[in-house]
Amino acid sequence: MVQQDAAGAVGQAAVCGPAAATAEVQLSRRRWAVVLLFSSYSLCNAFQWIQYGSINNIFVRFYGVSAFAIDWLSMSYMLTYIPLLFPVAWLLDKRGLRLIALAGSALNALGAWVKLGSLKQHLFPVTVLGQVICSLAQVFILGMPSRIASVWFGSHEVSTACSFAVFGNQLGIAVGFLVPPVLVPNVEDVEKLAYHISIMFFMTAGVATALFILVIVGLNTGCFYALSTLLNRMVIHHYPGEEVNAGRIGLTIILSGMVGALISGFWLDRTKTYKQTTLVVYIMSLMGMIAYTFTLSLGHLWVVFLTAGMLGFFMTGYLPLGFEFAAELTYPESEGTSSGLLNVSAQIFGIAFTISQGQIMDRFGTKAGNLFLCSFLFLGTIMTAFIKADLRRQQANLDNEQTLLVQPVGKLLVGIFRQVAITQALPAAGPYVCLLLMSLRMCRLWPSGSLQGFTHLGRDVEQLCAHFSSLTVH
Repeated sequence: MVQQDAAGAVGQAAVCGPAAATAEVQLSRRRWAVVLLFSSYSLCNAFQWIQYGSINNIFVRFYGVSAFAIDWLSMSYMLTYIPLLFPVAWLLDKRGLRLIALAGSALNALGAWVKLGSLKQHLFPVTVLGQVICSLAQVFILGMPSRIASVWFGSHEVSTACSFAVFGNQLGIAVGFLVPPVLVPNVEDVEKLAYHISIMFFMTAGVATALFILVIVGLNTGCFYALSTLLNRMVIHHYPGEEVNAGRIGLTIILSGMVGALISGFWLDRTKTYKQTTLVVYIMSLMGMIAYTFTLSLGHLWVVFLTAGMLGFFMTGYLPLGFEFAAELTYPESEGTSSGLLNVSAQIFGIAFTISQGQIMDRFGTKAGNLFLCSFLFLGTIMTAFIKADLRRQQANLDNEQTLLVQPVGKLLVGIFRQVAITQALPAAGPYVCLLLMSLRMCRLWPSGSLQGFTHLGRDVEQLCAHFSSLTVH
């Protein structure tokens, strides 16, 4: 953590690191406004990711392309992220949050406006260009939640703040599932269809532009991607004509996931049980996916809503857990780097799973495609169980707190030493003061069990003895 003033906290993100860990933390009252602003344009970017997939069949008919081509509009987000992660992570470390936030918001607005030029059936390449620009914005956005939480919030709020930052992205996907089926009904008249699509594109561009102006002024995841991209196709296969309910099922997944993400953040801040919580949520994601797989074809939409909500609660709730657990395991590496690597993995697996599941669904049906995802969730659960819970960031925060507590006592004792030296009573009082310092240190360290702290204890006593010697000589 670094000391941040209200005006310059974001711009100083690049200096946040181990060397600054001992600085006094002064939390800005504007920190929640920063999270809200970031979440808002993250919402807008996430909406643009899924707005094609949630009404896949309508865009297939409008542009006269295959369903696979429309799926690639979503997968372009995943593909673009992979080669650009490290350059953007380098920029985040070197130039700070302000540049990254401005670039992400600007690209998000630009991509939304480019899409407005694709309202004719033969202009599919234009909508592809707009989506690719929005996917570039995503590269700047996805690595920011952990860094914002680390720079702007104290150690007791960092997981909650990260959850709220991720919250905006998930809410954007939820809106992307709900709004497009309502704004763009499946009508036969192509002119009317173009009109409805234009309304959606204009609204998106307006919101993205407004958020960009605000930024200037004020400042298991691969499975989830595949499921979100292919959700419309799965639901329509079993429930023809239910495009609106397909969007509502997606909304249910994301809304329940947002609740799960917030609960996970609060739970981590209270318990710090990163390994145990991550493993339990991963297991429940697997159970939710299995339940969703075997209830999708039962013919009862209310059952699909129920199991989709259960799946979303745990699968989406896993996102902030993954970001925070990775930050703990990789400390003192930058949070932006660990988040970026996680997102690269998500994009790679997202592309692979989306293509593979889509092909399996076309040949063997939706159940086989979902079982494909279940198998990889099971593999992820096993791998998570073998991760060592090495909470390096928490240990560093604990050691820093101990140092900050001991420093005022040390200053007080130095004053006592000098007074004792003046009164020529140093030989008699020195040993008792040493015992006092050791007692204070032992009382602080005994509950925490910090071996590193006991090393500090020995160093304190050595410095104390050296100070006694210098006073005696003088």
